[in-house]
Amino acid sequence: MSTPRPASPGEHSLDACWGYLRPHLISVAYSMLGSMSEAEDAVQEAWFRLHRSHTGAINDLRAWLTTVVGRISLDMLRARKARPEDAVGSWLPEPLLTEPSANGPEDQSVLADSVGLALLVVLESLTPAERLAFVLHDIFAMPFDEIGRIVDRTPEAARQLASRARRRVRSAPQPDADLTVQRRVVDAFLAAAREGNFAALLDVLDPGVVLRFDLGPDNPEFLPTLIGAEAVARHIMRTAPRFISLAHPVWVNGSAGALFGTRDDPLSVLSFTVAGGRIAELGMVSDPAKLRHLAVEL
Repeated sequence: MSTPRPASPGEHSLDACWGYLRPHLISVAYSMLGSMSEAEDAVQEAWFRLHRSHTGAINDLRAWLTTVVGRISLDMLRARKARPEDAVGSWLPEPLLTEPSANGPEDQSVLADSVGLALLVVLESLTPAERLAFVLHDIFAMPFDEIGRIVDRTPEAARQLASRARRRVRSAPQPDADLTVQRRVVDAFLAAAREGNFAALLDVLDPGVVLRFDLGPDNPEFLPTLIGAEAVARHIMRTAPRFISLAHPVWVNGSAGALFGTRDDPLSVLSFTVAGGRIAELGMVSDPAKLRHLAVEL
């Protein structure tokens, strides 16, 4: 059941309304951009625009701010797409982490509306307009007439943008909904890596598994995307002796994952997409700029 929200800044102080709505706005921007640092910038710009506006004319502050954050994020996404790619390897989102607890992963959400890394990887392949239409409609339930105004399209055109995005999302591996299954599979992967057990690694990897690396623009090493269980298992066998002792289980964007190092001194984050009881995708984020926010409680 949704929580009642302030409709307009006239009902409460502007600061109180902002404090209430800010987590939602961060979720919108992060889902659009896959970056906490950029999401913070987008939401801060929305705050500046709010102060420059006639707030008395705003009937629904949540809708108004969601629209503004959507427009800002769209512009930032278009600017990113226009820049030449200078990172080494793949692009992966900034991960959001929570620690395992006795209460279970369902009580460990960082952002209630945040999306998984696997979905964010798929969203990155969309056009900015497709991504905005999918995120705002399918994740945040914004009507297509409002989305159309943001992207300067008719409501029907906005609907088509979301439909194209939805087809792309459905073609990607769909994570198992049972988080206990996810955790069991990832724990088996980590155990096999610690033991150097090649056969056990193959047993938990999907035959078509994909391993992507995001090392950041300043890393001189190039690691291409690996495809196939044997190629991924060989890489794990080769690198695990150096790093596996630093790994401990975490939840990455609400799914089972692993942190290498600590939140204060992270080396990398490994995300997993567990589908059908096997690991279909892995994403290794080692870019220091994308791990910097982990030391800050969200």
